[in-house]
Amino acid sequence: MLNVKLTMADVMGESAYNDDLINVVNDLKAKGMLVESNGAQCVFLDQFKTADGEPLPVIIVKADGGYLYATTDLAAVRYRNSVLKADRVLYFVDQRQALHFQQVFEVARLAGFVTRPMEMEHMGFGTMNGADGRPFKTRDGGTVKLIDLLTEAQDRAYTLVKGKNPELAEDELRKIAKVVGIDAVKYADLSKHRTSDYSFNFDLMLNFEGNTAPYLLYAYTRVAGVFRKLGKSFNEVDGQIVLEAPHEQELAAKLAQFGEVLNNVADKGTPHTLCAYLYDVAGLFSSFYENCPILNAQTPEQMQSRLRLAALTGRTLKQGLELLGLETLERM
Repeated sequence: MLNVKLTMADVMGESAYNDDLINVVNDLKAKGMLVESNGAQCVFLDQFKTADGEPLPVIIVKADGGYLYATTDLAAVRYRNSVLKADRVLYFVDQRQALHFQQVFEVARLAGFVTRPMEMEHMGFGTMNGADGRPFKTRDGGTVKLIDLLTEAQDRAYTLVKGKNPELAEDELRKIAKVVGIDAVKYADLSKHRTSDYSFNFDLMLNFEGNTAPYLLYAYTRVAGVFRKLGKSFNEVDGQIVLEAPHEQELAAKLAQFGEVLNNVADKGTPHTLCAYLYDVAGLFSSFYENCPILNAQTPEQMQSRLRLAALTGRTLKQGLELLGLETLERM
């Protein structure tokens, strides 16, 4: 339903590392890093202190012999380093766990569990809140299930799409509603800075105006519609792009930034910058579309130039949305 490309073969649950936990403990002991504190086996790092300036322990084994998240995370680090041979490991976990990961990463480095070129980065994220600004809950105070949110999003999208296009066949309405609904939920999350808390609001995320998935999907369908009239794909146009009108120049300049934006997203783990970029592209294409006739251009050369610019816009929007895990539609 979420169009995620991972499979269960890619999942390593917490229990998958159980057999290595004792090895983690023994290796830390052998390196002289474990210290007993109130019956627990801990690692103390000079740079981590309590508010009172006391050493802050990284508990590896509790006093009752049980293991903690730190122990499992260290075993997972060893697996990712020695088995997966990872170059870069990104931890997308609640921002409130920042201290935990700072400690785990430092212990892993000191213990030699990580070797170059592997890098570890905690990509913290905020919380999704309700309209009242508090953590999102059901009416009875329970945890909201993702499947329920997605189902409601599709139902709401179906009502919206049917209201705009009552002539569409039922199966096509359902298909469009599924894409719009699920894309809307995903985009609403990705379009916010990942460390920020945000309020979940169906009305805003399903709006066809503003920085939303429906707006971007509609922008893409406008491009696709031009080529549907021609009976051609984006790749079936040739000729040189000649930028004369200001709207052509502004759109082309923004499209040229695509590679730089992707590098920035990959470097900093901030998909919201890609969302903002695609929103800008969609807005500039709308201005170009309204001010620079494409199929009714003044000359064949100008038409081919504008078709190529439109095709580049379509490919950029499609690739950008797919990188965010969103599907596109040829018509809405």
